[in-house]
Amino acid sequence: MIVSSYQPYFAPFPGFFAKALHADVFVLMDAVQFPRGTTWLTRNRFKNDQGALWLTIPVWKKGLGLQKINDVRICYDFPWQKKHLTSLKTAYAKAPFFEEHLPFLEEIFSQKFENLLLLNLKIIRHLMESLRVPAKIVLLSELDLKEKEPKLSVEICRKMGASGFVAQSGAKKYLDPQGFERAGIELKFFNPRPVVYPQLWGACLPNLSAFDLLFHCGPKSHDILSRMPEPKGVNAT
Repeated sequence: MIVSSYQPYFAPFPGFFAKALHADVFVLMDAVQFPRGTTWLTRNRFKNDQGALWLTIPVWKKGLGLQKINDVRICYDFPWQKKHLTSLKTAYAKAPFFEEHLPFLEEIFSQKFENLLLLNLKIIRHLMESLRVPAKIVLLSELDLKEKEPKLSVEICRKMGASGFVAQSGAKKYLDPQGFERAGIELKFFNPRPVVYPQLWGACLPNLSAFDLLFHCGPKSHDILSRMPEPKGVNAT
């Protein structure tokens, strides 16, 4: 069994799902600290006639100190949902496959989710299904682990009975290759490259939300993700 992990980003970029394609189990790191500054957990980029279109989910932070991701609550004190939905409709009305996902967008922007994790998790599941990513989602909070990196990822693999772990290349600085080796777990690193595909509004902007890929490419999106390079071992060049 191959395990990989990522924090539960808001409407993640294609590389998030390309990495999940190389795993049997995809662990969403919901029980780690929510960042103090800007974060992909609450915002992502789409595209309109002006270029990058940022959508941000407002959350409660002031006076709450350090929070875990799964404790962060969404703020509904102003009508941001209606604004976000209108922005997406305006930007993507002419995208070939936008109408296929519009009912889902209308559904999530009409609900009030108890916390950020529930919103992000529903979006991630929809995107994984649409992109035909078969990995099983497991939440870190379900595994009852107290360790922190560099031990945490090793213990996740032990708990899941994994034979391998796929990490993004940027994680090399905080993972312990020797720890994986001692545990008999093969460690590989994945370096997603920006995907290029036809977009509305001019030249392709890389690393937008995977929704943008689906709105433009529909069923072909899976094949586009599959063309990314395979994960490489620790000592590979």
